[in-house]
Amino acid sequence: MIELDLHARAGGFHLQAACRLTAPLTVVFGPSGAGKSTLLRILAGLARPDRGRVSLHGRLLTDTTGRLQLPPGKRGMTLAGQRASLFPQMSVARNVAFGLQSLSATDREQRIAESLALVGAEALTDRRTSTLSGGEAQRVALARALAPRPELLLLDEPLSALDTAARDRAMTAMLDWLGSHGIQTILVTHDAADALRTQAEVIRMQEGRIVAQGPAMEVLDEERRRLLARLQQG
Repeated sequence: MIELDLHARAGGFHLQAACRLTAPLTVVFGPSGAGKSTLLRILAGLARPDRGRVSLHGRLLTDTTGRLQLPPGKRGMTLAGQRASLFPQMSVARNVAFGLQSLSATDREQRIAESLALVGAEALTDRRTSTLSGGEAQRVALARALAPRPELLLLDEPLSALDTAARDRAMTAMLDWLGSHGIQTILVTHDAADALRTQAEVIRMQEGRIVAQGPAMEVLDEERRRLLARLQQG
């Protein structure tokens, strides 16, 4: 379970979000500029709120009153975003191994292979990341986020560089795996179809605020009817 109550300003943008997330999968939905990525960066410890607190399973990660800000590596969570931030001088395998130092060499190799296979990137193991296409790099970055089996996985449209069919296949396999390992996940998207397909709990954001929270079929009913009308017209 993750609980948050945040206020953050950046220029003229104001993020104000308070909620409790207990579902295995929560989809954060909203248009560009709604504050979705900012929210994930604060949860991950990559940005600080002006005021507020974040806790994971009752453990405080951020508390501005007590001046607490745990660094990203100590939060029990990983983040995979639209831009794959990989180490270009390293191989794919070494990138995925980052953060697995506590495992034995055998377990580390197994975890690397499992994570790459899960996102359909097992053939890339020995490639240097500087030679990868955008879609390949996104797959590797996602594998690296999955490999540590975090308490909380944060996904900011991590497969946006893939075509729809490939993205759907990878997302289905990944979500099944996450469910089997009990890893709570927050997925950011601006595509209502992604949110509706997962049948997850949905947070809908607009202009830096949470305007609705609940089952996908309820929160996104208007978007669902819009998609159906578009399909019928086509």
